Amino acid sequence: MTQNITHNVNIYKTADTSITDILKEAVTNANLHGKQRIFIKPNLSHPEYLPGVVTDPELTSELIGLLRNQNSEVIVGESNGFNYPCWTAFKKTGMQKAVEKAGGTVINLSEDKIVEVKLHNGIAVKRLFLPKTIMTANAVIDLPLLKTHEFMAYSGAIKNLFGCIPSNKRIYLHPYLPEVFYHLYTLFNPALTIMDARTGIEGNGPTKGQPVKMNLMLTSNNALALDIIATKIMKLNWKDTYLNYLAKKTDLHENSIKEEGTPVSTVAHRFAAPRIDLPVKAQIIIYQHEYLTKMLFCSLDIVRLFQKITMTYRGKPDEEHNNKPDNNNTPLVI
Repeated sequence: MTQNITHNVNIYKTADTSITDILKEAVTNANLHGKQRIFIKPNLSHPEYLPGVVTDPELTSELIGLLRNQNSEVIVGESNGFNYPCWTAFKKTGMQKAVEKAGGTVINLSEDKIVEVKLHNGIAVKRLFLPKTIMTANAVIDLPLLKTHEFMAYSGAIKNLFGCIPSNKRIYLHPYLPEVFYHLYTLFNPALTIMDARTGIEGNGPTKGQPVKMNLMLTSNNALALDIIATKIMKLNWKDTYLNYLAKKTDLHENSIKEEGTPVSTVAHRFAAPRIDLPVKAQIIIYQHEYLTKMLFCSLDIVRLFQKITMTYRGKPDEEHNNKPDNNNTPLVI
């Protein structure tokens, strides 16, 4: 990517433009007509549907309907979480029903055929094992959400691609996340990114924060450009995040990004930063070291023990998200 290319990011107020019109315009601008197989990556970071935490099944269904009018096959995929199976999330969130109703199909990427991708320009990461379904798709669509992240400050479009790694041991890649994100971004090269920012998550996102009504939608043919604009809406300095690494690696310059529609300055809202308490500090330190990560996250029983210790330390189960159920399926933040 070079400096003389303009990357448009469209910002919509949902009070002014319908979701249907936003999706139609996004699909048209992405030039997806005639693509035989399209892969959609939602965010199913929780096994039950929570606005702002999990991609909206109805929005996904409407998008599939638009794509099915022009393309032969639309596949929606996600991988197993560290402590819950993908099929549980597909069913409990209503995503599977919504996708199939629209004529699409769902796939658990953790059960897909695997392709070994050798990374000749890799530094710490020399190869990745990725799902064949994505690698053979004619186009990828990314459906992220506007969220903070208690370990990485921000979770958006690029971070959502991390869930495409089929192994639930992808947590072992945490010491090298910026590089991993770069490889996933350049390998998958999403043709379209649609961020549902009607409800954002601030504080200890991506799953345990508080909802913030933003009533926005963002679309772009460049996921990284969209992420940079999203952080500006959150009043977060993107250069202090992993996005800066990706911008440098891909030669994307901030002045090459063009805001379309609603100006950022009119909708920006400072999102509360994550509360970095002792459990979060400990996990951040662990994630910086490959062998510590492998040793301490090698077993689900050990993870559940950590979760109990964290809840005891904090004095009560984490109920920061108003709609968050208190159960044993609380996902580990990765």
